[in-house]
Amino acid sequence: MSNITIYDVAREAGVSMATVSRVVNGNPNVKPVTRKKVLDVIERLGYRPNAVARGLASKKTTTVGVIIPDISHVFYAELARGIEDIATMYKYNIILSNSDQTREREFHLINTMLGKQVDGLIFISENVTDTHVDEFKRARIPVVLASSIDKKHEIPSVTIDYRQATFDAITNFIGKGHKRIAMLKGPDTTAGISERKMEGYQDALKAANIPFDENLVISSEYAHEDGLEAFEELWKLDERPTAIFCASDELALACINAAYDHGVDVPNDIEVIGFNDTKLAKMIRPTLTTVVQPTYDIGAVAMRLLTKYMNNEEVEDDTIVLPHHIIFRGSTRDEK
Repeated sequence: MSNITIYDVAREAGVSMATVSRVVNGNPNVKPVTRKKVLDVIERLGYRPNAVARGLASKKTTTVGVIIPDISHVFYAELARGIEDIATMYKYNIILSNSDQTREREFHLINTMLGKQVDGLIFISENVTDTHVDEFKRARIPVVLASSIDKKHEIPSVTIDYRQATFDAITNFIGKGHKRIAMLKGPDTTAGISERKMEGYQDALKAANIPFDENLVISSEYAHEDGLEAFEELWKLDERPTAIFCASDELALACINAAYDHGVDVPNDIEVIGFNDTKLAKMIRPTLTTVVQPTYDIGAVAMRLLTKYMNNEEVEDDTIVLPHHIIFRGSTRDEK
């Protein structure tokens, strides 16, 4: 059944392959009686039109490639859901691939997607380099970055203001008298979101005349285990931090768990703020104060922006910055 072709449908229905094609593609120039006969045969044979074959004729496959670091991560899963919901609404299929945040795999997947004749590409990465940008420019299909940025803003993107969001979180700590403020900044990349968050951290310290202490900044991956190790490193300092800002909720949860293991009270002994407001933020005690990044919306808006490019619609702004805010919960001493 899986090898049924358009030729088989045409033969069974007693019509030309061109007629079957018109029926499949919704062309109105088919008599109702003929259309019904063809559709009946399609249903009986279990025919599934080949999107790639259709694409060779129409130059479109109605397929979008999505390259994501790790779909098992709560943040990326929610972002992917936003992409898929809008793709479904606009009748696009999704090919989703995990890059594991490695440069070699990212470029392999980009070329694989292009080989599959996708109509557009959504790319998500912590570190979008000039080499990525050059590759996207050569692709000849529209590319949109989601929760990702290139330094020169040459590729359309949907993000929040990561620098300002971090500034807001650190300023909140400073406003309550904290001077030893640690930061778990995520992977030590040369560009991208980690860098913007680092800039926000330094901006806030400078505005309050608090000297920067490199010992309080820890680079790590976003996994829970990395957060546990980072907390241990901070806890070995002669002058320990009294507040920790984490570049992801998962790192923040690790800090709360590690603090508990050390008999340290959160938030009375140390305050913790996370980033993203994933579902995990409400699953720990104390619940997590965190920067709210509208994760689902970023995915949804990125997909909608891509549809505009794919359909040659007018695009007023190719760099979309969505609003953020901080939601205060039990890991800080703010009034709730």
